[in-house]
Amino acid sequence: MLKIIVEYDTKAGQPKFAKVTKVLGRTGSRGGVTQVRVEFINDAQESNRSIIRNVKGPIREGDVLTLLESEREARRLR
Repeated sequence: MLKIIVEYDTKAGQPKFAKVTKVLGRTGSRGGVTQVRVEFINDAQESNRSIIRNVKGPIREGDVLTLLESEREARRLR
């Protein structure tokens, strides 16, 4: 099952697609947010670049995120 999640940002141009490579853990005051490592899949110059993002809702490895803002990276869990 392939799940696509869209994050909205008003100042962004083209969306970037990123595949979830690893689920790092739960965060947030009640555990409602999951930290994941994603790798960009649609851009040749960013093909091997991976960042950490926070995702709300159910997520697992192999899911594809549509990131309208791809420069911001989440802080690591402690």
